[in-house]
Amino acid sequence: MNRTLRITGGAIMSLLALAIGLVSLRYALPNGPMRSPAVLANAFANPALVVPATAAAIALMIGPFQFIRARSGRRPPWHRISGPLYVAACLVAAPAGFVLALGSTAGPVATAGFAILAVVWFYVNARGLQAVLGRRYGEHGRWMARSYALTFAAVTLRLYLPIGGALGLNFQQVYVATAWISWIPNLIVMELWLRRSRLTTTAPA
Repeated sequence: MNRTLRITGGAIMSLLALAIGLVSLRYALPNGPMRSPAVLANAFANPALVVPATAAAIALMIGPFQFIRARSGRRPPWHRISGPLYVAACLVAAPAGFVLALGSTAGPVATAGFAILAVVWFYVNARGLQAVLGRRYGEHGRWMARSYALTFAAVTLRLYLPIGGALGLNFQQVYVATAWISWIPNLIVMELWLRRSRLTTTAPA
């Protein structure tokens, strides 16, 4: 049952990531929504939005495949290409996301939430890169798990917005809240999962 739940949950998360990633890529299109008044209200949207939207979308879509292992427990050969691509996309998107957060019109609370997310996102990816270059693969895997928990904020943010609307909250209230709740719960859940996994693998038989 647990295996079935894990597979089902992983499939749903992957489909959501793929859908949001593809939708986000529209900002890179010549006739995309970059010129809409709502987007241009952010002082740094042009051209800062194109960078995180594109790079983060790439990271979001290829991220789930980084958790796939062969029967032997080793990473598949294509991980040597997709892994660096994922990290590079995150390290490019995070600074651009930080700049974009500074131009947010949602107020200082939202600005702080998104800016801190960008800083933490960059940090965990830099630590993951440092670990793999040092051949500390177990540590690398844990940092990358944290990284994808933060990358997945792009999905949870879009899930919370309609939920907030259904609860009768206005868009501004929900958007400010999602600047924090779109990524902090993700990171907490991932930390609990990583701790449980380490206790399970180190516990005596």
